[in-house]
Amino acid sequence: MNIPSDALLLRIYLGEADRWHHQPLYEAIVLAARDAHLAGATVLRGPMGFGKNSRMHTSKVLRLSTDLPLVIEIVDAEEKIRAFFPVVERMLDSGLVTLEKIQVLHYRSEPDQTGTRP
Repeated sequence: MNIPSDALLLRIYLGEADRWHHQPLYEAIVLAARDAHLAGATVLRGPMGFGKNSRMHTSKVLRLSTDLPLVIEIVDAEEKIRAFFPVVERMLDSGLVTLEKIQVLHYRSEPDQTGTRP
């Protein structure tokens, strides 16, 4: 799979406790991105953060949160990201979604067992 050098980064901010049909929302979004054959998705967990309601989420021992902030980053061609966004929008009750124009400098997979790239 190739990504054009001029691509988009879809960034989705949500909470670890958010759900979609009894499944963690972040998991549902990443699986949907894979099903849509997007180039890649990564989930990042934040040790601390707050959102629109200003409620603090932290991983500090004395204030152990079960709802840490998460960010999902998805990169692909503009048309594929824009086609995927309605899927994300249906899944979100709350959160923040941003879109950035980016330049892809390097995108390769690891060599397979024979030493060749797929």
